[in-house]
Amino acid sequence: MQVVSISSLKGGVGKTSVTTGLASAALAAGIPTLVVDLDPHADASTALGVAPGDQLDIGRMLKNPRRARLTENVVPSGWVARAGHAGSGILDVAVGSAYTGVYDRPDLGRRDLRRLSTVLAGTNNYELVLVDCPPSLNGLTRMAWSASDKVTLVAEPGLFSVAGTERTLRAIQLFRQEFAPSLSPAGIVANRVRHGSSEHAFRLAEMQSMFGELLLTPHIPEQANWQQIQGAAHSIHHWPGDSAKNAAGLFDTLLGNLVRSNGSVRNRSHR
Repeated sequence: MQVVSISSLKGGVGKTSVTTGLASAALAAGIPTLVVDLDPHADASTALGVAPGDQLDIGRMLKNPRRARLTENVVPSGWVARAGHAGSGILDVAVGSAYTGVYDRPDLGRRDLRRLSTVLAGTNNYELVLVDCPPSLNGLTRMAWSASDKVTLVAEPGLFSVAGTERTLRAIQLFRQEFAPSLSPAGIVANRVRHGSSEHAFRLAEMQSMFGELLLTPHIPEQANWQQIQGAAHSIHHWPGDSAKNAAGLFDTLLGNLVRSNGSVRNRSHR
């Protein structure tokens, strides 16, 4: 099981969109996947078409991680039952909630940082776990990094986002030294790219110079209907139109580039 945190220091760069795009690609590829919605805003849960019922949300699982029984409390994504997906793949969600905010503090100790690791230790049902982190370097993000094999950073090709990405890479290096020596950056996703923008072209060249091979390809273009897709709780792979189809193909390639280095996650089928 490979655990990948999706992180950004800066809000509004489309971190949750990247998380759900990768989840959509994993479902299309037949990779059993769990999305952990660790952001207190729980936007990923909304986009994945789930809501807490009788199951514990991820915040309450973190409260008593040794008794969490993850497999009994995850919820199947609403995507699985749509567009002929029934029975064709596994995409489960550890539902987000505002309750997780109690852990989003800068002063968590080592024991608290292991809470998510303990929760995830309760299952071997998945090949891939995607953790949607809040846009900060407080306790929840550090808890996610403690449980992860890799961190994927999301950035827009803009001045402040690029600077934030550089700071996050330094934070990962410091965190590895103190808490998680096996953690590694999986790469940087350039998101919401406007190909006709000279500013974006300049910043992409800057990112290539600064980050080298860490800058993943393909880049994800700005998608005008992302809010509509997420609000309807649909997979990008099953939204009509050429724009969505092209974006789905980009996420297929991006997922392959992300997980290529880990033999335990492999594409089982291709569209």
